[in-house]
This record gives sequence, structure tokens and C-alpha cells, in this order.
Amino acid sequence: MDFDALLVVSFGGPDRPEDVMPFLENVTRGRRIPRERLEEVAEHYHHFGGKSPINAQVETLIASLRAELEARGPRLPVYLGNRNWHPTLPDTLRLMKADGVRRALAFITSAWSSYSSCRQYLDNIAEAQAEVGPGAPEVERLRLFYNHPGFIEPMAARVRDAYASLPEPDRGEAPLLFTAHSIPLTMAENCRYVGQLTEACGLVGQLAGRENWRLVYQSRSGPPTQPWLEPDINVALHEAVARGARNVVVAPVGFLSDHLEVLYDLDYEARQVCDQLGLRMARAGTVGNHPRFITMIRELMLERMEGTSRKSMGLLGPMPDDCPAGCCPAPVGKPGGSRRP
Repeated sequence: MDFDALLVVSFGGPDRPEDVMPFLENVTRGRRIPRERLEEVAEHYHHFGGKSPINAQVETLIASLRAELEARGPRLPVYLGNRNWHPTLPDTLRLMKADGVRRALAFITSAWSSYSSCRQYLDNIAEAQAEVGPGAPEVERLRLFYNHPGFIEPMAARVRDAYASLPEPDRGEAPLLFTAHSIPLTMAENCRYVGQLTEACGLVGQLAGRENWRLVYQSRSGPPTQPWLEPDINVALHEAVARGARNVVVAPVGFLSDHLEVLYDLDYEARQVCDQLGLRMARAGTVGNHPRFITMIRELMLERMEGTSRKSMGLLGPMPDDCPAGCCPAPVGKPGGSRRP
């Protein structure tokens, strides 16, 4: 198929302290989130100078991707459009239209099926196209890649590196805790999020040579009365100590880069818990711009453009290009707080 651009679609984040509250208000628009909750989350950003690290991380990924495409093809221009902050999807689609782009592939910076990690991005793209109006580029999403070797292999390498950072005598007993963003149970019950995470954890654990792993969750932001996926990482750390652990490896498999939720919820909050418990924590990196991850994006493009083989690991096989009708529906009232990259 003929495509003339690649659109990288990301979450976005504030670049300076004065942008933090407008950004959070934009993220949570229509969700009736109390002001005090937004102020609490804002403090997480101010802990890191009022700037989200996700922007620089996505720019680094795009720079690596451009170099990959320039060296090996297809030589398509790469654009960035964010869901929640500048450059926004409507602004980017306007730029693409002015540049003469007619049909683009989209790489969404999420590996998972759920409303907030997949369907909402597709809705955002459609809304941006409607806002731009006639002549807006067509956009077709690259498939989900949670079980692609280009995601599993670098994640396993990050886990091995984390274990290597522990004293050799302590590596064998250290359990492996995979973390992902918690979501409301009402959302999880209507998508394949947990099943995909479970398969990916098993594949990464197997490749890293670690059978003693557990999937736990982080970054819950909904009201206490609303059930979300559990256990929370901090509860799991207490349970690991109760089982006799003295060391632990934490691997944020649910995230692609070391953005704010990883840095604050794991490197700050979870590490404080570990210090209180006397537990040594080694935190595995995310895939980031690992060279194998960059080549994976190119492989996903070639699947669509040239019909090359569709790679996957595990039993479930590669995900389809298009979402089935009605998959990952929006929760009633779109409950839940803000995600905080």
C-alpha cells in the first residue's frame, strides 16, 4: 500500500511549570476530577522541575527512527502529534495537510489494548481529522506489538541488566515484579489488557531466565470507592519481604519510556517503601530507544507497505491491523483520574 508519512502519536506533557495545571486540566476534561486531585498530581511534576520527561524521550525515539528509515527505508517523513499537549494532533494534521501528506501510518506509543491505551488514541485521531476538515490526511494505525520480538527482546535485556546490577549472590533469590498502569476494573473487563500483559511478562521472564515473576500495578488515580486492577506495587513490595525477599527487581513492562509515572511512582515512591523495608530494589529500564525496538517500528511499517512477515512470540499470534468493532469501549462516564507521563 502507498503511504507518504509516519505519524508518531504520543501522550504529551508539559515543558515548563506554568504549563502543568493547564496540561492536567486538558487531560482530565469532562471527568469531574476534584481540583485538589489535580494539585496533588501537579506536585509530582514540580518534583521534577515542572517538566515532563516524555517529550525529550519521544523526540529521541523519533530521531533514532528517522535515522533508521534514512539508512534502510522506507524514507518517509516522521511527524509527532500528541493527545494532550503541543504539538497537538489537530495542529500536526494541519501541518501534514500543508505538506501534501495524503495517507499516513500511525505508530501509537502504547503496546496494549484498552480504552485509554488504544481506543482513545484512535478516537483522538478521528476527532483531529474532523477538526482539520476536507483534505485531512488519512491515518492508519500500525498494529499493537505487545508480543512482537522487537518489544520482548529489549525488555528482557533490560531485566537482565537490572539483575546484573545486584550482587551476584543475591540475584537468584530476587523476585521479579512487572508493573503496568492500573486501570478501572470496568475498563479491564471489556478489553484484553490483562491477558496481553500476562503473556508479555511470561515471554520476557522466560527470555530473561526468570521464572519467579509477578504482574503488579502502579499509578492508580481513581477514587477509593472505584475498583482498579491490583495488587499495587507498594503492597507487593511488602508481600515480597513477608516471603523472605531481601532484593527485588522491578520492571515497568507496561511503559515504553522512563517518563514521569515511572520516575515518580517507582524511582521515588516505591524506592522509599523499599528503603523503609530494608529491601534492595533494582529497577529495569523501559525499552526506550533500544535499537531492536526502533527496528521493530520499521518492521511494522513494512508489514503494511510491502506485506512482509508478521512477527510475534507466544501463543496468541500477531494482533490484527484493525480493531474489531466495539472493542475497548469507553467506560461509562469515562471514570478514572489522569495518567501522568
